[in-house]
Amino acid sequence: MADADNKREAGASLMFVGLSVVVVDLLVVFFLPAAVKVGRHTMYFGIVAALALVGLALITKGYGMRGRDNAE
Repeated sequence: MADADNKREAGASLMFVGLSVVVVDLLVVFFLPAAVKVGRHTMYFGIVAALALVGLALITKGYGMRGRDNAE
């Protein structure tokens, strides 16, 4: 029972960290127009894509960890 609680808590933590990364990604998107004016838009598109992939991967991993506990 304690192991299931630890996995559920770890999954929730991963989901929270993933959501935080997505929020940071939205902050980067907010500053994207300034980057386009300076001429560094490809670097910002790379950062946006990388942060979005990492955030979604963490959310998916956390959701999977929480979902397996309910099935057992």
